[in-house]
Amino acid sequence: MRAGSEGSEGFAGRPSCFKRYTPLVRACYHAIGQHKMPIDVKTIGSSGQISLGKEYAGRTVAVEEVEQGVWIIKSVRVIPENELWLHTPSASRKITHAAEWAEQHPPMESNLDQIERKLRRRR
Repeated sequence: MRAGSEGSEGFAGRPSCFKRYTPLVRACYHAIGQHKMPIDVKTIGSSGQISLGKEYAGRTVAVEEVEQGVWIIKSVRVIPENELWLHTPSASRKITHAAEWAEQHPPMESNLDQIERKLRRRR
């Protein structure tokens, strides 16, 4: 199975509810020849590795073993834990608001003497 081929495009002509089937059912559907995806036969090397091809070089994948000897490989994107907060609704609203503000307020040249005087008055 080619990485990234997971999805509805391999199940053309099937009811939309088919997409909700478990990966095992999808694997069975593929196994009985009802697929539209090419099949690549690969050999696992002595170090336990397979090559998916140069077009997938550098991609991050998740490998799920659905049963002994049956794997599903999916392209994934990983979010570092310290950046997860950026993907919350609250942060998304703040980022959108900041981007809108930045569009309405173009950058201006700063007058450093004026800023220094203002800071000295605050002391």
